Amino acid sequence: MANLKEIQRKIKSVSNTQKTTRAMKLVSTAKLRRAKELAERSKVFASKLNEVIEEISTRIQCQKIGGIENRACASIDNPQMVDVIFVTADKGLCGGFNFQTIKAVKKIMAEYKDKKVKVRLRGVGKKGVEFFNYNEVEMLDEVKDLSASPDMDRAAEFIRSSMQDYMEGKIDGVTVIYNGFKNALVQELHVQHVLPISVSCTEEALPSSVLEIEAEDNEKMLNSLIAKYVEYNMYYALIDSVAAEHSARMQAMDAATNNAKELVKTLNVQFNKARQGAITTELIEIISGVESMK
Repeated sequence: MANLKEIQRKIKSVSNTQKTTRAMKLVSTAKLRRAKELAERSKVFASKLNEVIEEISTRIQCQKIGGIENRACASIDNPQMVDVIFVTADKGLCGGFNFQTIKAVKKIMAEYKDKKVKVRLRGVGKKGVEFFNYNEVEMLDEVKDLSASPDMDRAAEFIRSSMQDYMEGKIDGVTVIYNGFKNALVQELHVQHVLPISVSCTEEALPSSVLEIEAEDNEKMLNSLIAKYVEYNMYYALIDSVAAEHSARMQAMDAATNNAKELVKTLNVQFNKARQGAITTELIEIISGVESMK
């Protein structure tokens, strides 16, 4: 009977876990719907903004329009120091979502190390920050409560110091790494080199739009546009990441719920077999007792 009680205890425990994971899946599904809508709306603006900035950078760097020079549009062949900014979740229970980002950060840091390039690591999200702190990796800056609730002002403030250091020549690049939303079942890792603005000077890549850049254009306006481009890319990374996080957690909780369901079935079979065995044993003992009395 002790075995029966142990199996019953396990069945109850797994059933309670199943209820919890099912509830967490429903919560993540609801959050995903809202985050997905925001990410899809924001992606349109981010794509257009990046398209305009890349075209301006191409014209300045490749076509030398108006003799304008801006470090954000420059080509830096031998960087000495770069900022790597990563975005992870504040919570776990979302499969390999956070580890994929951490793995990408470790890979790019190793690549820069091989090239003798110093890396200043900056992190958003409790899981990533705790991982690198535990492994005694020095971090320049960290924030643990931004990835769960993306905010444009805080995102701009976080990346602004990297942008200023780049424009002042203290660093030679800014890279943002995050796991983004592709669809409800797939997350897509992004390694975005925000600064310098990447361009291609091949004939096929040269823009053919009606956008005109004049030497008289206000440099302050160009710097303002570049600042908006950098800040919004940071904000969009947070939005895209939180949508991917809810998608990954929804899948993880769905898998956990199904696994719990299968485990309950297995335990029920074990319980029925154990109970049948106990009944058989009791019958044998009764029959043996009766026979011994004859």
